[in-house]
Amino acid sequence: MPQSTGTVPARRDAPTVANTNSYTIYLSGISGLIIIRNSLFFPCQILPAGRKYHQSYYPRPAAGVKAYFNVFHAFLTFPKTDVFCVIAGLLETISTGKPMNALVLTEYNRFEYKQMPQPAIADDEILVRVKACGICGSDVHGMDGSTGRRQPPIIMGHEAAGVIVETGPDAAGWSKGDRVTFDSTVYCGTCRFCLAGQINLCDNRRVLGVSCDDYRQHGAFAEYVSVPRHILYPLPDAVSFVQAAMVEPLSIASHAVGRTRIAPGDTALVVGTGMIGLFIVQSLRAAGCARIVAVDIDPDRLDLACTFGADLALRSDRCDVHAQVLTHTDGLGADVAFEAVGINETVHTAVTSVRKGGSVVLVGNVSPAVQLPLQTVVTREISISGSCASCGEYPQCLDRIASGAIDVAGLITAEAPLSEGASWFKRLYERQKGLMKVILIP
Repeated sequence: MPQSTGTVPARRDAPTVANTNSYTIYLSGISGLIIIRNSLFFPCQILPAGRKYHQSYYPRPAAGVKAYFNVFHAFLTFPKTDVFCVIAGLLETISTGKPMNALVLTEYNRFEYKQMPQPAIADDEILVRVKACGICGSDVHGMDGSTGRRQPPIIMGHEAAGVIVETGPDAAGWSKGDRVTFDSTVYCGTCRFCLAGQINLCDNRRVLGVSCDDYRQHGAFAEYVSVPRHILYPLPDAVSFVQAAMVEPLSIASHAVGRTRIAPGDTALVVGTGMIGLFIVQSLRAAGCARIVAVDIDPDRLDLACTFGADLALRSDRCDVHAQVLTHTDGLGADVAFEAVGINETVHTAVTSVRKGGSVVLVGNVSPAVQLPLQTVVTREISISGSCASCGEYPQCLDRIASGAIDVAGLITAEAPLSEGASWFKRLYERQKGLMKVILIP
């Protein structure tokens, strides 16, 4: 099977097998388990010391599937010394052994399009043949290791849609051939927050296509993906697979708009007109917001914002946004602001541009911490809310796409084969002009 690779300059050094001080121990089994100092290897798997292992791909438990190797796993602790301790239970996962093509981040800034074992499904899971999967900005930011949430090897991808090809015995309500999309968040349904309907705040939350210190959950840049039945949604007939691959970022925007009250006659400020910001503009218009002001430094994105419903576009590198907002709101300021970047300057712009008693919804989070103009917030009684992922907005978003109330096609730059994914990641990483959403087709 031909393989393709793609690389971009690394932003930080990452340890690899070649530069680790390591040796190997083989445990019992046909294929066996390889333990290398501070790392555990399954086929294409690396688990850093102390990681709780969860894997949605090879291997995986499946009724009627005969194990082809016997290895140990569960909670693995490797002391920093040369004495290793393997705290093991019987491996919870077994591969089906059937091959599929996948785009794998094999090391930071390096992708390989290669054959991987097809995932099997647990009793409450569903196997989906992926028909379209979008490249998210978080994937691009994570591929160089800077976020710590795409630790290789990992199959990324969480903005996807496809067709059900297999259902587990406990996955009632779904059938082979159903056209579906799925939430990017895998929530437990049993913790305090899930029971309160706040599934995006689940204590046991995992995200498809993410590999961090706590878990690894393979995603949908592959021909197949297995997902729990409770995170699936049926596609309306009028929504294509490519359109459905856009519902995840739209749902984030829709959730953000729902975090504050939009009253008749309100003016909303949207700071940052990337993918989420542009969907916030559209969601505000769909919610009946009277006036929308978009702020960015990219004139092309501001043009898109106006196309999608913004009434005024402000380039923050060429004007005083605060002064302009006051001019267009009779000196009051915006009623609500949505910050969709996550850096000091944009948060400051959002907070200082709302009226007394106004609201600011923080959506962008590229920075772990930002400065807050505290006295402005306190003395003007500004309400600040965070907005994380989505929380049940998928059906509404799918309906809006189907009805034409939300335009997703205008944000899609390209549809390309999954085999070309490495080159598209490189272009997005390099911020090539004119690129918005790229949809990969397995």
